Formats: sequence, C-alpha cells, structure tokens
Amino acid sequence: MDECVGGSHIMSNRYAVILAAGKGTRMKSKLYKVLHPVCGKPMVEHIVDQLSNLDIDEIITIIGHGSEMVKEKLGDRTKYALQEEQLGTGHAVQMAEPHLKDKHGTTVVITGDTPLLTRETINELMEYHEKEQAQVTVLTSKFDDPTGYGRVIRNEHNEVEKIVEHKDASEEEKLVNEINTGVYCFDNELLFDALKNVSNDNAQGEYYLPDVLFIAKERGLKVVAHTTTNPEETIGINDRVNLAKAEKIMKRRINEQHMRNGVSIIDDENTYIGPDVQIESDVVIEPGCKITGQTIIKADSIIGPNSEVKDSEIGENTVVKHSVVTESKVGNNVNIGPFAHIRPASDIGDDVKVGNFVEVKKSTIDTNSKVSHLSYIGDAEVGKDANIGCGTITVNYDGKNKHKTIIEDGAFIGCNSNLVAPVIVKKGAYVAAGSTITKDVPEKALSIARSRQENKEGYVERLNKRQ
Repeated sequence: MDECVGGSHIMSNRYAVILAAGKGTRMKSKLYKVLHPVCGKPMVEHIVDQLSNLDIDEIITIIGHGSEMVKEKLGDRTKYALQEEQLGTGHAVQMAEPHLKDKHGTTVVITGDTPLLTRETINELMEYHEKEQAQVTVLTSKFDDPTGYGRVIRNEHNEVEKIVEHKDASEEEKLVNEINTGVYCFDNELLFDALKNVSNDNAQGEYYLPDVLFIAKERGLKVVAHTTTNPEETIGINDRVNLAKAEKIMKRRINEQHMRNGVSIIDDENTYIGPDVQIESDVVIEPGCKITGQTIIKADSIIGPNSEVKDSEIGENTVVKHSVVTESKVGNNVNIGPFAHIRPASDIGDDVKVGNFVEVKKSTIDTNSKVSHLSYIGDAEVGKDANIGCGTITVNYDGKNKHKTIIEDGAFIGCNSNLVAPVIVKKGAYVAAGSTITKDVPEKALSIARSRQENKEGYVERLNKRQ
C-alpha cells in the first residue's frame, strides 16, 4: 500500500500475527481450541483465509498446545512460532520476533478464536491505522450490554486514553459501551521494542499485549481506535455456547451471500453450507441440506430436501433428492435418489438415473444409463445406455482383494443378478433375471446362470401328512 510521507510515497509493508497458542480449557475438549470447526472449518483457518485475501507480506501463527495438528491444517500458508509456556498475549506476540524483528511496516494482531472477522474489517483497520499515521490502533466495537468487556476510554482529541477492564472500571467508565475486541494494529518496530518493556507484575504473572498501548502513550506516540460497524464479527470463542453462536452467524452470512448471488434457499435456517462451497445461479436448495467441503453445484440444479453433498461437483439441471454424495462428480441432467448413496471416487455421467436405495462406490456410470432401484455398484465401469435392474449386485470383494466389473454400452442386467468380479458384460448383452454371472458375457449374448425350475406336484399335501 502507498503511504504519503512529506509529499513522497513509500511502500508500507503489512504483517499479521495470529495468537493461537492457548489450550482453551473452557471448551472442555481434547481438541485444541482453535481447531474447533465453525461451519465445517477450523476457526483459525477462517482467519488465515481472510488474511490470505489481503495484501499481507507475512502471516505468523503463534502455536502452543496441539501445534502439530495446527500445522497439519494450515500447512505452508503461514509461518509458525512456538510459545512453549503460555505467559500471556504480550509474550505470545514476542515469539514472532525472529520473523519480524526490525522490519518496517504495519502488523495486525488477531486472536485465533475470532473466526467471524472478515477481510473487509481487517483491511479497514489497517487502512485507518496507516491514514492516521498512528503507532497503535485498537479495533473496537459498541455493545448494548458491554458487561465483562474492557472499556475503551477516549480523550478530548478522540484518541485512546486507556483501556479499563470491567472489574477495574469506575461507575462512570462502566457506562461506556465501546469495548476492546483484542484486535490491534501496531507500527512493527514499536511493537517489538515496547514488548521488551512490558511487565508481568500482575495477579496472573503474565505479559499483556494491551500494555504496549500504555508504553506508546507514555512516549507521546499516537494511539487511536477504529470502531467496526459489525459487532458480531468480533465475538471470541471461549466455550461451546460461543461456538454455537458463531456457527449460527457464519451459517447465516454464507446463506445470505448465496441468495444474493441468485441461489434459492427455501429454508435458510435449516440449510448448512460450508464456506468454500460454490453454487451457481438458479440452483434451488431444499430444507435440511448439508453442503460442505470443496463442493461445486452448477446452474438450475435442485438439491434436497435432506441431502448431504461433500467435496463433490454437481452438474447443471441435476436433482439430488434425500441422498448423500461424497467426493464424486455428477454430470448434467442427472436424477439421484431418493435415498441413494454416491460414495467417494464415483463419476456419474450426463442423463443418468441413480434411483432409490442404490449405492455407488468408486465407479463410473456413463451417459444415459440407469440404475433405478435397490442395487450396489462398486468398483465398476458402466458404459452408455445400460440398464441395470432392481437388486443387481457387483460382487467386488473376494475377502482379500477388490475386483472390477465392466458393463459395456447398451447392456441389460436383469433383476436380482450377481456379477462376480472380475467379469465383463459386453456390448448389447443381456443377463437374465436371477443370474449369478462368473464368466464374461459375449457381445449381444443372453446369459442365464440359474438352476432350471422344477415343480413338485402335490408336495405340500404329502408334507402335511408326514407332519
């Protein structure tokens, strides 16, 4: 970002420090606090996502408990600094010093438990800080009920005079409804210089980051506040109650964005869409759906009611009804369900029908083929224009290994057939209902693999007499 100083322009570098070392005992969980998901994504990853959309030169994540799990989730999108002992927020930021020491620019410090914070708000904070040429800028918010929060007290120049914790505030100060969100911008060089002078002479014996504000004030430096217009963004997650509130807010935010982009969500309170899902216009999402991961849903499709789609691509004008689709690709003009299960690594072509109580796993079904009822298609290749009758099973597992079934173009599989893999039903072949196929079926042949029917006349009467 260009910054004007004395009539000339210089580049202002930007850095970010994410405080993610606390265990979060109030979560009462084995899972590291910042890895608790909000709308299917760890809360700390939401923050990295927002920062990654800004012009940030370096992101440093301060890790402690569960550090390897955090690294596994965030990968190389951030650098890391380890806080072995949790000695307060000031101490945590100090751990970033090897990465940021002596660098010129602006550093934003964000706690890892604020997943609702948006890139717009972070950018506004940094721009305000740079425009004001401040050394410290506090992100504040105004709450109708500020009880429990630190109050931001301003002076006659509208600059920050001090931050007072609720328990230490006078009656007059408690009437102030502007609160400290725990998000700050600092001049980077000031930050690490001032941290050397922060004391742990307090009841907790910890080094507090807000003390940098007082040090800056004592040095006559400029300390200001920027108030966000959206207080709910600044909610911190300390327990499962906060987590549920954040989930609800994030869900609403995601759903509203899709609706503004031309998606019809019939019941937005009972529709759950992940933050990375892409949905094109004129898609209809029926009530009770859960759509997560890297899912893409193309125009004019209908999902639901009560369907689950994860990490999958759904083509145009496709219907998924009361069904589950996971890690698979579904083409255009497809009908899935009700009560179908498309398991991972499946590829469903255009104009296909996968009907009620059909399970497809690691299989391809090509254009215009139909698997309409009560079938299992696993480790199979189904060609074009094939018809697979009710109750068909691809018998893919011999107790040790999986084997492939190939059903070629135009084949017809009669009801209640078992295709014992490895086996090929070739082009245009027919398999008679009730057959167990263990050998390849030639092109355009009829294969019958069942015992010849035999009727025993008078059998029931003889049986009854014996009994």
